[in-house]
Amino acid sequence: MIVTCISDTHELHRDLTLEDSDFLIFAGDITFFSQRPSVISDFNDWLGELPHRHKVIVPGNHDALLKSAKYQKQITNGHLLIDRGIELDGLKIWGSPVTPHADTAFGIPTAVARQKHWAKIPEGVDILVTHGPPHGILDHGPGETVHRGDAELFQAMSKRAPILHVFGHVHGGYGTHALLGTTFVNAALLGELGDLDKKPIRIRLERLPRN
Repeated sequence: MIVTCISDTHELHRDLTLEDSDFLIFAGDITFFSQRPSVISDFNDWLGELPHRHKVIVPGNHDALLKSAKYQKQITNGHLLIDRGIELDGLKIWGSPVTPHADTAFGIPTAVARQKHWAKIPEGVDILVTHGPPHGILDHGPGETVHRGDAELFQAMSKRAPILHVFGHVHGGYGTHALLGTTFVNAALLGELGDLDKKPIRIRLERLPRN
C-alpha cells in the first residue's frame, strides 16, 4: 500500500506533479492566511482531478476559513479530518490541525489544554495526521537547535504508536524518521524562496492494519 504525503503548499498546490498511489495525505496549510473562498474551492477542484483512491486532508494554522462549517462542506473530493477519525481500507486514520500557536487557526496555546486535546487520539490508530510535528521529531531545520514540536502531542502519540504519523508546519524539518515502530513524515513542501522546492514523500506501508 503506497501513501503519498504532502503539506504546506500555501496556495501552490497546482504546481505539484503527483504520482498515483492508494492514499494521498495532505497535512495542512492550503492557504497563506488567505480569506479568499476561491482558494478553498480551487483546492477542492484540484483534489477531484487527482487519481488517488483515498484523499485525506487536515487543515493547518494558516487555514482559518476551514474553521467554518460553511467552508468545510466545500471539501467534497476528499476526507477532511478536524479532530476526528475515519476508517479506509481497514486502516484507522485520525487527524487534527491543532498546533501550540495562540494567534493562528486551530491554536491551543496551553500545555494542559493540549494534553486534554491529544487524549482524543483513539487507541489502535494506524495513521495519525497532524499539522504540527511532535516535539523532537523533524521539528527544526538544518543547523537549528530549537525544537518547535509539541511535547504533549509527542506524549500522546507515543502511547498510541501509529504505523505512520504525517505532519508538516516546520518547513525546515522536511523528511522521514523511524522510531519505535512508527514512521514519521514531515511533508512540508514550501521552500525558503516561497516555491515548492521539495518532492512529495511516498511511503510503502509494510505492516498490516491492526485488528
